[in-house]
Amino acid sequence: MKLTTTATLGLADLVEAVHARVLSGPTRAGPDGPGRTGGLTGLVYRSIRGVTQLVGARADDLLSWLEPALAPGERLPQGEALLAALNGVLGDHLERTHNGLATPMQVRHGGAALVLEKAALASALPEAGDRLLLMLHGLCMNDLQWLRAGHDHGASLAQDLGFTPLYLRYNTGLHIARNGQGLASLLESLVAQWPREVRSLTLLGHSMGGLVARSALHYAAAAGHQWPGRVGDLVFLGTPHHGAPLERLGHWFELLLGQTPYASPFAKLGQMRSEGITDLRHASLLEEDWQGRDRFSHAPAVTRHLPLPAQLRCYTVAGSIGQRRGDLKDRVLGDGLVPLDSALGLHKDPQRRLDFPPERQWIGYGINHLDLLADASVYQQLLLWLRPQQG
Repeated sequence: MKLTTTATLGLADLVEAVHARVLSGPTRAGPDGPGRTGGLTGLVYRSIRGVTQLVGARADDLLSWLEPALAPGERLPQGEALLAALNGVLGDHLERTHNGLATPMQVRHGGAALVLEKAALASALPEAGDRLLLMLHGLCMNDLQWLRAGHDHGASLAQDLGFTPLYLRYNTGLHIARNGQGLASLLESLVAQWPREVRSLTLLGHSMGGLVARSALHYAAAAGHQWPGRVGDLVFLGTPHHGAPLERLGHWFELLLGQTPYASPFAKLGQMRSEGITDLRHASLLEEDWQGRDRFSHAPAVTRHLPLPAQLRCYTVAGSIGQRRGDLKDRVLGDGLVPLDSALGLHKDPQRRLDFPPERQWIGYGINHLDLLADASVYQQLLLWLRPQQG
């Protein structure tokens, strides 16, 4: 019982630490110190710890206790962020146990899920255009968190370039391949049911979202789907194309990642890691990358290399908390979660490199992983790349 209680308390600590960083950034702490949230959210977490210490609740007891508090309805943004963090850490378990907290994959607009039926779409989006922009969020996040520091790349690109912005919400704790398969089918329905003929579809993925987009394009091609033919531009923001170190944390690495507040909560995960998180070790995009393997094994993994789709214009933005190319933070930590070479698609094996032309890659120095969502210079680069081609 004591071991189970400790694990549950550790889970509460972990999810709250991720939640605090998602909501507040790396420098602001709650009233109880770093990794603690304040206000109503903090009260919820303190209650979880109190109940767990008193009755020795199992992790599933904790989840059942949270389920009614996070039921669909008038859920506050803080509750949505908590739910997203919980799915990132335990989303595979939530789905396997048919827990109501498991996040279904949805296409959303204006914070609401869209029904992918022609009349419903026309009613929900009376000004729907023929140039769609799909925003794919990263690990432990949701569609609402594209709004950061008063800025949303999707909304701004809609205003400046005339896109119709759509936002994917998905369970980031599931295997990337499973989310890729789900997205491939979802986009086939979306394009078929859109009230107008879709002239173009642009995909913009942050972090894990970029990997899900790559996986979806692979599975869509294998299934003979029509929607990839509408995609012209594929943009990555801080995407770990060759993996991310946050999944591989050990005690010796925790000291190093203590410099990186967004990553440090994951140092306490041990083997309490979702399928989605372990897929980030080597950027596993396909089912065969993990089928029949121990996903916690540290043995060298052979993942199938997926080149960038040749028919698309692919762009990548990499952040660096360093101030110049090659300094210690730049080389070791990248944007704090994703190493610079991984975000740029570089690899020591030339056969596994991703072919981003120089003019389609950009490095933002002094920009961390979450600041990629709101930095003005990042947005100016997106404008430059996505402005309609002349001639």
